[in-house]
Amino acid sequence: MEKTLFIVGASIFGLLGLIHLAYTCFSDKFDPRNLEVKEAMLNTPPRITKQTNMWQAWVGFNASHSLGALLFAAFYIPLCISHFDIISDTIWFSVLPSVVSISYLLLAVKYWFKVPFTGILIASACFVTAAWLVNT
Repeated sequence: MEKTLFIVGASIFGLLGLIHLAYTCFSDKFDPRNLEVKEAMLNTPPRITKQTNMWQAWVGFNASHSLGALLFAAFYIPLCISHFDIISDTIWFSVLPSVVSISYLLLAVKYWFKVPFTGILIASACFVTAAWLVNT
């Protein structure tokens, strides 16, 4: 049961990361509805440097955010399948997914919308339950 919960939680993260990356790189889903906002972003550098603009930074932040979720899934799914004893015998590896997913959940509550919030909420429930089952 615990192994399945870890895999389901990580799979949700992987799926959300993949969809987010596809939307970032191959669609206009994250473009502002007001085209003047995009134009302003293209013509405005961030305060930290003039080597980029806010639009490039926005795309980069979204892409790296997606890669983080994909990497998390790419690490935990094979670990669960091939070496579950590492998770079940080590508090760090059993609790880390809960910490990561709850951190994402807090971001989702404050900054994101319903779909990622719901997915991350389900993944968090899977991870917290799995960690509790493994460690009790």
